[in-house]
Amino acid sequence: MTKQKLTYNDAIVELESILAELESNAESNMDLIADKVKRASILIQFCKNQLHELDEDLEKIMNQLDD
Repeated sequence: MTKQKLTYNDAIVELESILAELESNAESNMDLIADKVKRASILIQFCKNQLHELDEDLEKIMNQLDD
């Protein structure tokens, strides 16, 4: 089984799914909630890193255009 690389869009979709589950789930299963929050935290950090890398790349491109 090949491991597929996570993309920004995949992470956003998964985050939206987690949020929808947490909002609609009246059940108070603390273990499930904790797992969802941990996964969401990982996905948020991944997205932040992706945006930071994109920002750096755009900055380099803009600097090259100014030269």
